[in-house]
Formats: sequence, C-alpha cells, structure tokens
Amino acid sequence: MIDRATLAQAVTLDRFTSPDGAPLNSLLAINQLPVDCRDAIYRTLLYDKLLARFNIDLITLRNPLGEAVVVIDASPRIGAVEIKIWRQLADRDPVLYFQFADTATNQLIVLLFVVNDPTAPRFDVDRDWGGEPTKFGTLSRNIEAEEAAMRAGLAPGQVRRGLRISREMVPVVETFISRLGHEYYFLEPLAYHTAILFESFGCAYSHGRKRMEWINAEFAAPDGELFKRLDGSTPFRQPGAEKTVRGRSWAIHDGILGEPFTDIHMYKHIGFPAQHLTFPGGAW
Repeated sequence: MIDRATLAQAVTLDRFTSPDGAPLNSLLAINQLPVDCRDAIYRTLLYDKLLARFNIDLITLRNPLGEAVVVIDASPRIGAVEIKIWRQLADRDPVLYFQFADTATNQLIVLLFVVNDPTAPRFDVDRDWGGEPTKFGTLSRNIEAEEAAMRAGLAPGQVRRGLRISREMVPVVETFISRLGHEYYFLEPLAYHTAILFESFGCAYSHGRKRMEWINAEFAAPDGELFKRLDGSTPFRQPGAEKTVRGRSWAIHDGILGEPFTDIHMYKHIGFPAQHLTFPGGAW
C-alpha cells in the first residue's frame, strides 16, 4: 500500500527523482525503482476526474466493490509501461488503457491510448468469426461487427464509444513526460482518424505528412483517385464518406488505399502545439 506522504511527494516534485535524489529520465529508470516508488510516479498518470466518475478511491485505487481496479505492468527489465483502469473486474474492457515505451534515442513514445465507456454497447470488431484476435483488422476482420460499429458512429478499431476525455487527459500525459525531463514525445497513429485526432492535439509529423496531404487531396477532389473509389462496392466505400474523418477512416480501413495505413510517425513539442491540419474543417 502506498501511503499519502509517498503519493504527495511524487505529485509535488518538479522532476521525478529516485530515492537518492537523482533525476529520472526514462521509463526503464522508473521501472527499476522499488515498487512503491515506481507506482507512486505512475499514479500521476491517473486522471482524478475519471477515477471519480467510477467511484474509484484515489489512494486505495479500489472501486465500491473493494476490487483493486488499477493495474500497472512495468517490468524492471524493459523500458515500457502498461496501465489499465477498470470500472469493475467483471467488465470485458478497461475504461482506460495506456501503453508507453522508451525509444532507442531515450525519448518516449505513446504506443496505445484507449478510452472505453463500459456502459455503451460493445461491437466485437476485435474478434473474427472464429473468435481469433483481429489485431485492429490487420490479421482478419469481423465485417458484420464493423458495419454495426460504423452505423453506431464508431471509428475503426473501437469496440465501444469513448468517454470524450482524451483531450482533457493530454495535459496529464504531458506533465508526466515533462517531469522526466523531455520536451518532446512521439506517437504512431494506427488509423487515419487517430492521426487527425493527434493533429488536433497539436502534434506534427516526423514522417508521413505528405501522404496525409495526398489522402486529403484525393478524397476532396471530384476527380481524385480516392473520391472515385467511393463507389458503393462495399458498405465502407459509400459516396459521401469523403466528407467526414470517420467516413474516410473506414474506407481506408477497408483497403481503399491499396496498401495498409502504416509508417505514419508523429511527435508533439510540449508547450508548442503545431497548427498544421491535413483535413482542415473536416467533420468528425
């Protein structure tokens, strides 16, 4: 159990430090601390408003059923961390899932950031007809579930609607990264709509901006290659899909590019948001 003094110390210091006062600058360094010290630091990533919404105690991290519903997976052998927050352990999906890692150049990358509303209907896009994982549609797909999710207003990869708190949580994440002494962090969007969302957070492209601009141009122009491929040949390629971020993302998920949506790399300079949008004025 982490006491209040330990938790308060982690929250109030400008830089994260080890017990001997040495500044910490990587997840690996955090993971090699005693577990109480390690977890006190990672607790600063927990959003109080989210915990309060599901009546999770900030100190004990237990729900009203007495269940420990925050899981921190941080091996001392690797520079990575996974954090899951559950409403209750019987739920199929966590409310919040983080996955961060150190890079080879001692920077930090956000690998996954998922928010689920546990009260919303679930769409099994993450499992194919045989019950096998689809890996975000890269290994296989559940077309029936994807159609239903799309009609319900979800984007590719979403099993439930979110809680509309991602933007509120950006300062929490950036404060954590700043306290490791970093001015930048990196992201790799897994889908078109994720890249557009990251743009709205002030992220820029280290690789892939020209491709994103090409995608916009080819969807926007009536004689554009992607516009012409919205021919109604599948439920995900309906005319008019070019008008929205979700519509474009579903078409891309359906293979309209003729190749996977990969190799898009982004970064954020903390305190200096980029202003470049590759789908300016696009409706979600």
